[in-house]
Amino acid sequence: MNQTERDRLHWLKLVKARKLTQIEAARRMNVSARWVRQLLERMKTEGDRVVVHQLRGKPSNRRLSQTLRAKAVKIVSAEYRDFGPTLASEYLAEKHGLAVSKETLRQWLIVSEVWKPKRTKSSQVHVWRRRRDCFGELVQWDTSEHELAGRPRRQDLPHRHDR
Repeated sequence: MNQTERDRLHWLKLVKARKLTQIEAARRMNVSARWVRQLLERMKTEGDRVVVHQLRGKPSNRRLSQTLRAKAVKIVSAEYRDFGPTLASEYLAEKHGLAVSKETLRQWLIVSEVWKPKRTKSSQVHVWRRRRDCFGELVQWDTSEHELAGRPRRQDLPHRHDR
């Protein structure tokens, strides 16, 4: 049970103990008061499991079969090993009659270690430059770091208002 479900169970128990109204519990759970009444009815037969969704842990009805998965991964690993998931799914549909979305195929290939996802490069938008050493020093356009020998440092120069 996650924290949301524990909170819902707590509020349902408060309603059952008549320390909280059904409308207030519904507002806290962000559901209708009618749904709270239905949960309280089901709580009599199911107990605390009433707040856990009934389909948790069950496989999806839209899941593709294991034979289709094995066949697709076998074909891609044999014939289209150097293809990406998008092109491989297009070839599977055209040449082999296996209609599998590119994202589903990508997940299958990652799990079977036929294809490895590439990490996205994090590009820095703005790279901070070092502070200039000398008063009045120009910024180098090529952003190279050159030693400026013989020039006074910024802290050695007088301030503008001291001149």
